[in-house]
Amino acid sequence: MAIAHNLGFPRIGRDRELKKALETYWRGEIDESELRQTGAELRAAHWQLQRDAGLDLLPVGDFAWYDGVLGHSLMVGAIPERFRDGAAEPTLDTLFAMARGVSSHCCGGPAGPASELTKWFDTNYHYLVPEFSLEQSFQLSWPQLFEEVDEARALGHRVKPVILGPLSYLWLGKAQGFDKLELLERLLPVYGQILDRLAGQGVEWVQLDEPILALDLPQAWKSAFERAYHLLQRAPLKKLVATYFGGLEDNLGLAAGLPVDGLHIDLVRAPEQFPQILDWLPAYKVLSLGVVNGRNVWRCDLDKTLQVLSQAAERLGERLWVAPSCSLLHCPVDLRREAPAEANQWLAFAVQKCEEVALLVRALAQPDAAEVRQALADNRAVLQRRASSRHIHKPEVQARLAAVEPRHSERAAPFAERIASQRERLQLPAFPTTTIGSFPQTPAIRQARQAHRQGRLSDVEYRDAMRGEIRHAVARQEALGLDVLVHGEAERNDMVEYFAEQIDGYAFTRFGWVQSYGSRCVKPAIILGDLHRPRPMTLDWIGYAQTQTDKPLKGMLTGPVTMLMWSFPREDVSAEQQARQLALAIRDEVQDLEAAGVSIIQIDEAAFREGLPLRRAGWQVYLDWAVDAFRLCSAGVSNETQIHTHMCYSEFNEIIEAIATMDADVITIETSRSQMELLEAFRAFDYPNEIGPGVYDIHSPRVPDSSEMLALLEKAIERIPAERLWVNPDCGLKTRGWAETEAALANMVSAARQLRERHGMAAVIPCDV
Repeated sequence: MAIAHNLGFPRIGRDRELKKALETYWRGEIDESELRQTGAELRAAHWQLQRDAGLDLLPVGDFAWYDGVLGHSLMVGAIPERFRDGAAEPTLDTLFAMARGVSSHCCGGPAGPASELTKWFDTNYHYLVPEFSLEQSFQLSWPQLFEEVDEARALGHRVKPVILGPLSYLWLGKAQGFDKLELLERLLPVYGQILDRLAGQGVEWVQLDEPILALDLPQAWKSAFERAYHLLQRAPLKKLVATYFGGLEDNLGLAAGLPVDGLHIDLVRAPEQFPQILDWLPAYKVLSLGVVNGRNVWRCDLDKTLQVLSQAAERLGERLWVAPSCSLLHCPVDLRREAPAEANQWLAFAVQKCEEVALLVRALAQPDAAEVRQALADNRAVLQRRASSRHIHKPEVQARLAAVEPRHSERAAPFAERIASQRERLQLPAFPTTTIGSFPQTPAIRQARQAHRQGRLSDVEYRDAMRGEIRHAVARQEALGLDVLVHGEAERNDMVEYFAEQIDGYAFTRFGWVQSYGSRCVKPAIILGDLHRPRPMTLDWIGYAQTQTDKPLKGMLTGPVTMLMWSFPREDVSAEQQARQLALAIRDEVQDLEAAGVSIIQIDEAAFREGLPLRRAGWQVYLDWAVDAFRLCSAGVSNETQIHTHMCYSEFNEIIEAIATMDADVITIETSRSQMELLEAFRAFDYPNEIGPGVYDIHSPRVPDSSEMLALLEKAIERIPAERLWVNPDCGLKTRGWAETEAALANMVSAARQLRERHGMAAVIPCDV
């Protein structure tokens, strides 16, 4: 009989228990023992949920206090020197210092920047980038995995520990001045110790995640796979190498031939791998097929999936395993928390996806069982109702999209002409200072929003409360001396959800939380059908904010690609079509803001990079439609209206030319944690428009001083002409408190003023520069 298993489960809890425990620990309101108790309770609950769903093998090691890659760095002893305090072994405070930066608010010790944070492949989850030095050594130094194996086994579970594979771990890290692949020989002995220790605990199978096998790999890395796994085959337990997020393609033979006992492949992202894989897999190996989508919330088409699994079962017999396509980290926990609704019948969260996996295995073994036949009939009926629902197809939206012409994506004049008009209108100083958009979401703001939703605060009372917050944010920005202001986004729960709530075609959950990083959770909206904007979304708030200041104030919008990438998208139409529908909705809002006199409009595309396909062969197609979607929503304004965009927490160097073709007048972009590494892209490419590389990391509670920011700006001015350089944080400030926000922004304004003095720049940039 086939085996039902899972690659990983959400760790945050159905009620975000981990988030709440972490934040109370960081505030000093609970101690470490209470935090660890919450973690143990969550793990026990999650193992039981998966077992009750019918899984045979449960993942252990998928729990992390902040991020799994960070936890792995501690396990193998890859701790940067600035986070070592002389203790023999790392502690939880070591982990949190690496994640958040050392400060008086967390972990004690001298101030130091946190490790770099970036996107986990093409998802909206973020991981902490390992830092490797030329003298790097590795040693087993963090026992969390082994403790959790003991926990799970004591509870009577059959477990499969999950470990990030050695090649993927090195690939995801950063090394300055040397080839990080050189570290493999130093790292492998620690993996041998890990596997030996797990075998000693009675573990039969271990899952080694090697997602980089879905990438274009240099030959040296391909050769290293063979060398590494030949050395690791000595460990006395069975090894399943797990790949996901794409197809193996040219790495198929390499992956199938590794000296391990099993291979997992993602048939959701790359269904074309089947049945080709059957011809490559040695006769002794287990094949795990990822057939339930681990990255979206739609129910699985069980009939269609069973056709593939039945064919596999004929060839593999008991060597067939069935699983989600990847870890369920990217899904909400349990659909049963949601209120009954038509759309909810079409959905499956992590618990339900485990149930689907178990049902598929039962259907292979007992296709004529009454329970199986009824479940398949129910699934079939739900999918048919969804396909015919009136919420899906809207002819008027499709007709408008069909009428779009190339001219709708072109500004009226090139940048050189536009910027002269904009400088004349805005009268900004050299190195203008601004923020990315949001200001602290205080308890008072959250309480007012909750009271409004519960009917305890009327529409008028809520509007007045938010206007008060806007006045407060504008006044504090003026007092700090910022040049371009924002309204602070007090009324917004989330940069995507806020807009999705006002666009027809979206659906929402109450408890559909997903971890983005650390304690940061998001609740993605769900794209049900064709999308359009029935009425203005931001006009009242932005218009009111502009009455509170004579300085330029940005209208703040979320771009179409980010709206798409940070939602759960449809699977029945292309991503391009969904992005273009969103672009038209946002275009309407842009034109309304301009008509109301707003001089600067920022359209954030924070997720632009994460949509890039993992394989280069797919890049150009994506970049063409993603760039066009941005231009479609932004190009309908006059030369005098300045269009900004913002991007963060991804590697941008390789696509900087495509970013330039978006033709935003100004881009603000995250660079602080990487110490302006993005600027290397400007050695070979002269970015044509204006740019603000972030000068401090808002995801850390530490407040950098003005000299630190000034040093980063001096780095930037070596690559970016002074007249095109803006000064800003690297992301929005909603997760920070007001005290640290004001302190950091005061230092940022001071750094900009020092830079003007140092370089003798005019108070206002001339229009003919």
